[in-house]
Amino acid sequence: MGNSPADSRSPRQIPVVVLAGFLGSGKTTLLNHLLHRSGGSRIGAVVNDFGAIEIDAMAVAGALGDSTVSLGNGCLCCAVDVSELDRYLDRLAAPATGIDVIVIEASGLAEPQELVRMVLASEHPGVVYGGLVEVVDAAEFDATRARHPEIDRHLALADLVVVNKLDRAEDGERVLALVRSLTDGAAVVPATYGRIDPEFLFDCRPGEERIGQLSFDDLHEHGEDDEHPHAGHLHTGYDSLSFASDTPLEPRRLMRFLDSRPEGLYRIKGYVDFGPYDPLNRYAVHAVGRFLRFYPEPWPAGDGRLTQLVLIGSGIDADALRKELEACGNDAPHADEHGMWGVLRYVQGSEEEPDAEAYGA
Repeated sequence: MGNSPADSRSPRQIPVVVLAGFLGSGKTTLLNHLLHRSGGSRIGAVVNDFGAIEIDAMAVAGALGDSTVSLGNGCLCCAVDVSELDRYLDRLAAPATGIDVIVIEASGLAEPQELVRMVLASEHPGVVYGGLVEVVDAAEFDATRARHPEIDRHLALADLVVVNKLDRAEDGERVLALVRSLTDGAAVVPATYGRIDPEFLFDCRPGEERIGQLSFDDLHEHGEDDEHPHAGHLHTGYDSLSFASDTPLEPRRLMRFLDSRPEGLYRIKGYVDFGPYDPLNRYAVHAVGRFLRFYPEPWPAGDGRLTQLVLIGSGIDADALRKELEACGNDAPHADEHGMWGVLRYVQGSEEEPDAEAYGA
């Protein structure tokens, strides 16, 4: 992949790139693409899930290796402090790992400026701030911006913006132009399925002048409640439900649940066991707003067969949703031949690359 990013620095410092974007924008898909297409460079990752079940970490290639740190059940910007982050970075920056760049994949409800501030405040001598990559869902951009106008501020802070899912946007060129108008000189890259050149991880590193503009005062939101410093963060308006069951789900019941899901339930991700309806595969499920897809994939060797789902929304009744999911349990040992038809309507065709979009975190 060209020259190592550390060639011009002595002692060697590993760039730390913050990968951010709203729920379902495709951060995990993009990270998986980078991990599979990194060429001769080695990428380390810190994966942060909003939910007790670490769905994104399960989806990231090499998640069980020494190149990935997984943090679940909370937003990194609030769940850890700078010293804790330094401990995670120390593990990944150890010379034995051979890592060339570290990517912090934020949860979809994290505050990018907090993560940038934490990286800039790091006292670890082996790392350096490598820039902010903001991922945008082109199909949902207008709705996301209307619901969360602070997205404009996130884009202004970014060093690279990936406008993802252009294949699903009704007017992709308009979205690209709008995003460009909201950035502060950042490169804006169009993408589908999170495919970008891994070189962007190194090229997006801000110059010294840009870093100088990102002082702690500039990153601090004036008027922020000092007693409750995270009161204005995106995640304060959202709740999550983590659901796990070793009882397979009945597909018709699950589809009734999904078809009637409340408007406030914005994000669903995870894996479903349909038991006798498909004993060979588990089904990754990916829902953003009213968009829904299932992706069959073989069960990982040695893993227990569980349904594991994370639901994220605003104003949702988590207890009621849990009861509805529990009611989808299927105790029947046999399956009827038509039971999966409702699910299969949402399995994408082979021309759309079945596993590519499954993890649009």
